[in-house]
Amino acid sequence: MADTDSIAADQLKAIIERIERLEEEKAALASDIRDVYAEAKGNGFDTKVLRKIVSLRRKDHAERQEEEAILELYMQALGM
Repeated sequence: MADTDSIAADQLKAIIERIERLEEEKAALASDIRDVYAEAKGNGFDTKVLRKIVSLRRKDHAERQEEEAILELYMQALGM
């Protein structure tokens, strides 16, 4: 039973360490992304618009069309 406990503890430790490494990598990537947005802002680009474009590019064409149609419908309903 002690061997099983040792193996489970080793597996748990390895999993936790992998998660910690990935969290560090994620934080580094987030910092890099912030730097790119700051550079874009420094070059006169609107970062809100850039973020929106990045968000839209993640979606497939059909999903974007559906969202645009619903947005247009809602705007019409509000007289915009």
